[in-house]
This record gives sequence, structure tokens and C-alpha cells, in this order.
Amino acid sequence: MEKKLEFTDRAKKQILKITNSDANKKYFRISVKGGGCSGFKYNFSFDNVVEKDDVLFDLTVIDKNSLDIIAGSTVDFKTEMIGESFVIKNPQASASCGCGLSFAVK
Repeated sequence: MEKKLEFTDRAKKQILKITNSDANKKYFRISVKGGGCSGFKYNFSFDNVVEKDDVLFDLTVIDKNSLDIIAGSTVDFKTEMIGESFVIKNPQASASCGCGLSFAVK
């Protein structure tokens, strides 16, 4: 079964804007790392290479292990008074911290 991620129009627009603005930012990379106050944390970065264990979603790459943890999620880009950020609504998360970057899975 194919693992999926959804991207809001705001997220797609921001990823396109960032990757078009700098030749060193060919792909937007999402990964999940151990750590944070809830066990896992999202990591957003840029890359020029798609590795053999990566899955490509348009201009976004994610490694297969991270995709297992966030499959079925929606990636959004929010603009608030305190700043702008990518956020992930993860249906597999059983808990998250106040910053929204750290989470635990079921």
C-alpha cells in the first residue's frame, strides 16, 4: 500500500517559493528525528539530492522510515503573529508538546 502525505495549497506555494529562490534548495526535506519533549520531532530542511531510501512528493523528499511515522499526515504552512512555519497534522500522533514540533506516536 502506498504511503501518502497531503500538502495544503499554502504549503505547496511556500515550498515552490523557497526552492525556486535558491539553487542550493532543490528539494524540501521532511524527516522525523528522535528527541524533543514527546519522543520524536519534525525536522524541515533542504537538499539537492534524493537518496535511494527517499520518497519524492513533487519538490518534497522524505525518507521511508520518517514516512512510516507520518503517513496520512497533512503538511501546512501557517502565518501567525509570532512567525511563519510548516506544521504537520499527524493522525498517528498520540501526544504533542506546546510547540507542535515534538510528538509521540500511538
